[in-house]
Amino acid sequence: MTEIPEHLLNRSKARRESASGDGASGASPAVAASSTPAAATPAKAAEAPKPKAVVPDPAYVVAAKTRRKIPFWAMSALSLLPLWAGVYLLALTPEDKVVEGPRSMGTAVYSGCAGCHGADGAGGAAGQVLYQGSVLKTFPHIEDMLNFVYNGSQKFVAAGLATYGDPNREGGAHRPLGYNGNPMPMQGEKAGGGLSEYQILAVACHIRYDLAGADPEDEQWAAEYETWCSPESEIFKALQSGATSFDTIAKDFAMLETKPREVGTEPRLGSSR
Repeated sequence: MTEIPEHLLNRSKARRESASGDGASGASPAVAASSTPAAATPAKAAEAPKPKAVVPDPAYVVAAKTRRKIPFWAMSALSLLPLWAGVYLLALTPEDKVVEGPRSMGTAVYSGCAGCHGADGAGGAAGQVLYQGSVLKTFPHIEDMLNFVYNGSQKFVAAGLATYGDPNREGGAHRPLGYNGNPMPMQGEKAGGGLSEYQILAVACHIRYDLAGADPEDEQWAAEYETWCSPESEIFKALQSGATSFDTIAKDFAMLETKPREVGTEPRLGSSR
């Protein structure tokens, strides 16, 4: 019997397998790879993650991010703004002009009188009462007060004058040595005292309008105050500069609406209002 060649047997076997459907298992790797479904590949099997939704920033956050920032070097300048503001306000505020008039100066001069008359003019063992209108009753005219303060009690006694001030004063006239026998010391420089004439006017203004209670706005005292004791008093300024004196005031200021009476540096009697 003739032997069948091996390659013919293999070919016959292959045909049978193909006919029975088993050929897929024996297919070549290239054919098997090409017949594999696309969905089975690992790259397509893994589903890609969905991107997260982006939430927009609120308006105030956007404004803060986009706002221009203050440079660090400017912070030191800004910290000085309150100081600059204070200096600016001081520069704009008008400076109060301090006018040293008769009453202001008289306050300092009166410190030498307080030992006898009391710090508030209430009087003492050696000095007359001045406050609560008392000195205004004694001297209704400031010129008479200036004359008596300038000369003092002993000059009045030496001149033979028994009273000073208003002779019709309520409660009786004042005698030069009538207060416990104590004299009023002479104050004027020419009389032997230590006060100039403008200092005597200053202390008289302080006594009358600060201690005795005369009201500069009261009709009774307004003219006197304006003429003698206001910060703008021309008489006070003239006495201070030496342009006038107690002996010449009446003549030098005769043009004033309220004409000053004679003061004088020699003792003289006073007058009633």
